[in-house]
This record gives sequence, structure tokens and C-alpha cells, in this order.
Amino acid sequence: MKPQEIRDLSPSDRNDKLQEFYQELFNLRFQHSTAQLENTQRLGQVRKSIARIKTIIKEKQTGAGHGK
Repeated sequence: MKPQEIRDLSPSDRNDKLQEFYQELFNLRFQHSTAQLENTQRLGQVRKSIARIKTIIKEKQTGAGHGK
């Protein structure tokens, strides 16, 4: 997800997306450990998406949002 898309979500939707990404990361790690993962790049993409969401949540909490 792009940062602007995340900023446009409501706080509850951001938390829902965060949980979805954590669940996907768990599934990807499980597939990777059992040698069933075909797209290994997806692990990095999901981790970056989690970091983006957590960063934007923190920005909103501290009032340091970009306001774009």
C-alpha cells in the first residue's frame, strides 16, 4: 500500500489492515519454512507495509502527520 492510501483510511481500518498484514506475514513465514513459498519478495513487501502503517499510526498519534 502507498502511504497516501494508508493516511486516507480511518483509524479502525488502519488497525484492520495492520492485522491483515501480520496474518499474511505469519502465513508467508510458515510457507517459507516448509519450502512452499514461491514469491519470496512478498515477505519484504509485507514487512514494509507493516512498517508504513505503524509509522503513519504513530504520526497521527503525535500529530506529526504530513497533512497531504
